[in-house]
Amino acid sequence: MLPREELLKGVENRDTIARVIDQADQAIKTWEVVLTDFLSPPELAEIQRVFSRLTEVHLVTWGGYPQAERQRIAIARAELPLDQSQVAIMALEIAGNFLFDTANHRDFLGAMLGTGIVREKTGDVIVLGERGAQVIVVPELGEFLEMSLKQVRSVPVKTQRIDISELKIREPKKKELTTVEASLRLDAVASAGFGMSRSKMVDLIASNDVRVNWKEVTQASSQVKTGDLIAIRGKGRLEVGEIAVTKKDRYRVQLTRYM
Repeated sequence: MLPREELLKGVENRDTIARVIDQADQAIKTWEVVLTDFLSPPELAEIQRVFSRLTEVHLVTWGGYPQAERQRIAIARAELPLDQSQVAIMALEIAGNFLFDTANHRDFLGAMLGTGIVREKTGDVIVLGERGAQVIVVPELGEFLEMSLKQVRSVPVKTQRIDISELKIREPKKKELTTVEASLRLDAVASAGFGMSRSKMVDLIASNDVRVNWKEVTQASSQVKTGDLIAIRGKGRLEVGEIAVTKKDRYRVQLTRYM
């Protein structure tokens, strides 16, 4: 048995982590690969942190494509081979003519949940504009959604299984930039990277809209470091690259913004 209480100390997503620890115990006991439901980026990051201390099990995450936000985790004993092909997922296309009644991510997700399924069984939703959307789900829901999902907003749709290779993934736009700052404070670096005023960034941090490595950060004075990922709800992500000290004892920071 894994040291459950020790692993749960100080975690944010306690219920989710507790459930995954139970599944890891099951994987150890049965010598089988055990799969979680789909998890959000903050949950995935916290699970990776918690499980990095363990030698009894190993994990593989997969959500259908490399940049997938929501992913399932396959858990197995450390002695067993494990790869992405063991993470069971299915892709569906929701096809309809949305030219005169545009649907967004929330509309497609709402229509799916309206059939009675739960969010944990669904991965990413890829909106294809006027043609509909593609969604990733657990395989056992495929047939049910093909039969049940017939309308999104006012538009009749046809839902059918497609191969994962048919997903129409748009590569995220990225912009490389360099900033020179007096300190490595979160508000200073993030305001430069996202191109907004420092006071606006301080407000976003105070209102819990900013995450660093998927953890909520409420202190504008928090220090950033190379490799940190700063995410702002609705505004994309910022990756902190190389940091160098200038002759005037300021910090030159390489940044990559993903939009």
